[in-house]
Amino acid sequence: MSLAQVPNLIPALPELFIVCVAMALLMFGVFQKQDPASEAQTTKLVTYLAATALVLAILWVGMVSEVRAVGFGGLFITDPYGGFFKVLVLMASAVTLYISQDYLKRQGMERFEYPVLFLFAVLGMMMMISANDLLSLYLGLEIQSLSLYVIAAFQRDSLRSNEAGLKYFVLGALASGMLLYGSSLIYGFTGATNFDALAQALGHAEHAPSLGVIFGIVFLMAGLAFKVSAVPFHMWTPDVYEGAPTPVTAFFAVAPKVAAMALFIRVMMGPFGDLIAQWQQVVVVISVLSMALGAFAAIAQTNIKRMMAYSSIGHMGYALIGLASGSEYGVRGVMIYLAIYLFMNVGVFACILAMRRGDRMVTGIGDLAGLAKTHPMMALALSLFMFSMAGVPPLAGFFGKFYVFMAAIQANLYGLAVLGVLSSVVGAFYYLRIVKVMYFDPVDETLDRPLPRELATVIGIAAVFITFFFLYPPIVLTNAAAAAASLVGG
Repeated sequence: MSLAQVPNLIPALPELFIVCVAMALLMFGVFQKQDPASEAQTTKLVTYLAATALVLAILWVGMVSEVRAVGFGGLFITDPYGGFFKVLVLMASAVTLYISQDYLKRQGMERFEYPVLFLFAVLGMMMMISANDLLSLYLGLEIQSLSLYVIAAFQRDSLRSNEAGLKYFVLGALASGMLLYGSSLIYGFTGATNFDALAQALGHAEHAPSLGVIFGIVFLMAGLAFKVSAVPFHMWTPDVYEGAPTPVTAFFAVAPKVAAMALFIRVMMGPFGDLIAQWQQVVVVISVLSMALGAFAAIAQTNIKRMMAYSSIGHMGYALIGLASGSEYGVRGVMIYLAIYLFMNVGVFACILAMRRGDRMVTGIGDLAGLAKTHPMMALALSLFMFSMAGVPPLAGFFGKFYVFMAAIQANLYGLAVLGVLSSVVGAFYYLRIVKVMYFDPVDETLDRPLPRELATVIGIAAVFITFFFLYPPIVLTNAAAAAASLVGG
């Protein structure tokens, strides 16, 4: 084999590291003793090794993402934009693995396959973020999805967990079909699947793109909208969030959403960036519908996990405002929003994991009654997360919404910005209701105390970040600006 035929593996070093660790941990787990005591010890060890590997992968990402590089014949790309989102995915995955330990032990779910599936899901997400071709896009999406289907149904003895996994699988297969159909239409009418080739073919056309390409883009957007649970492709979200094990729900709420939004932006701003007139109105519509549904549907919820599902639908609607603007400023706004969204959601789900009475998990909003009297610090932290999600200044959530709304105004999308502010006001109702329940409702039955160390640590760090973000916002803003410039300006 000549040197020219040897693929450049440097851009994919973080992904290669993750897949090697995943395979090694899989083999390690398989050859251990299978009695319950040994399996519990093996699971704990594999989980800590997997979390450590995810942290080390952040260092790999920092090393290879400083400049734009393409590998595997143009299928794979690394750049500061991809590096920013990969760091978010790796952080979210490591934290959710860390806070899973106590839950797995209490629920009798200590099986080494759990952290291994996390690693394979993360591998798929990282490939999605670095996809530079419709083929590698689909490959990364399916590696992620196949792992997530299994993780959703990981609590085998729970009917609700099995139902969550099955619903996610069936609807995910439908979304994959739409995405593939859109990709085939785009290939059929342009003769290319590579993002750079598509950008060149569509950007220098003397006439408007053909109807086939437009239909292809719409189907592609439908598949990607499913992955970010944007309306009208959100129907799986509440049931899967409620039925899946709580640490899995925490994982679903953050890492896959961040990866899918990163892919959504790269696809629309890259190969189809010059066709913004054709796809902008579609993004505006799904953004408005997502914000509206997230604001109004969550009001009637009594289960906090279902409420967070509708909340996440609304948050994806806000993030899509930045994409709808079609500008570098808008992309930066989405990146800032998702970085803050990560800390808010991880903090909230750590609080939900701490909601226990004996051996029983409780997830009703009413179960938080009187929390301020029995768990004052946890109630304070959860209040901060709720205020931040509502966008109350000077908490971090305010800055996330501020930058996406400003991007819409700069793009002359005044109506979209106004609708975003109005839905944010409506959404504040159900966030503030939780604060009211914690501080003003009488204690019915107290939750367990003290909190497990892992949960207390994560809640504390997330609360500090959310509260004091305004003191030094450049920690996120500077990196987001450089990353957005590498995508849109590069």
